[in-house]
This record gives sequence, structure tokens and C-alpha cells, in this order.
Amino acid sequence: MPYPPPRTPSGPRRRSLLASAAGAALLVGCSAGPDSAAGNAPSAAARARARAARDSEGLLARYDAVLAAHPALARPLGPLRAQVAAHRAAFADRAAASPSAGSASPASGAASGTASGAASSPALAVPAGEKDALAFLATAERGLADRRAKELLDVPGELARLLASAAAAGAAHAYLLTEEAK
Repeated sequence: MPYPPPRTPSGPRRRSLLASAAGAALLVGCSAGPDSAAGNAPSAAARARARAARDSEGLLARYDAVLAAHPALARPLGPLRAQVAAHRAAFADRAAASPSAGSASPASGAASGTASGAASSPALAVPAGEKDALAFLATAERGLADRRAKELLDVPGELARLLASAAAAGAAHAYLLTEEAK
């Protein structure tokens, strides 16, 4: 008994379909990005960056309130406050919510953070004792570091690295503040 002749499919081949699907996916992936002008809504990464800048601004306001209430803590808190100001500047550098923040240098951002943070936020209730004030800052640093560590899982590479760095610094600040309060 002879074998029947091989059957040739009448439609497109499987390889052609896979190549077309891969090409379409590349085109879609390249055309819609965070910088696309098609939508007016900011991307999730832009919202996360703006939120991180606001969170750093709020933490900076806490440092300023503690320093205003306890000037003797200026020496131990100065470097920590400067790092928080640098984080705020790094997040605000590309945040869509504040385009003018990118033009400020970290040094000028740290200087302007004192004035704008204290002026834009209501007076914070700072504990009367220095140790309690340090614990107040440690709690704020720890909470923000925890939120950033969770949030970095949902953002793209560069922003995730920045959030991870800020979260690690915040955890270190919380540790140092806790040790200082002992």
C-alpha cells in the first residue's frame, strides 16, 4: 500500500504566525511608554516617584521641626537630614509633578527644603525630650523605609534601585537614631 502524498496546509504557517505575533508585540511595547504623549495620566512610575519625593519632603519637615525644637541635636542629625534632602532631590529630579525641582542642585535643594518644608506643612508636634524626639524620627524613618521596600517591587529598574537605596538609607537612619536615643 502506497503512502498518501504529504498534505500542504492551506493557510499561513505556524512560524509566520509566531513571527508576526512577536513583531506586533515589539511594536506595541515600543510605541507606548511612560513618555508617550497619547495619555495625559502619569505612569505608575511617575506617580511612585512623585509620591517618594513628597514622602521625603514630609520626612525633611520632621527633621526641621525636631531641629527647631532641639537645636542641640544639629550635630548628630545634620548628616541624616542632608541625606534625606538628597533623596528628595533625587526623586523630585524627574518627577512629573514638579518640573522645577530638577533644576535645583542637591545643595540648594537641601537649603530650600528647610524653608519650603517648614512653610508648607503645619507645625508638627515634636516630643519635648531629645531622646523622644530621636525616637519620633526613628519611627518615621522606619515606616518610610518599609513602605519604600514594598513599593520597589512594583516599579521599573532605575526607580526600583533608587527606592531600594533610599529604603536602605532610611533603615540605617532608623538604627542610628534608635542608638542615639539610648
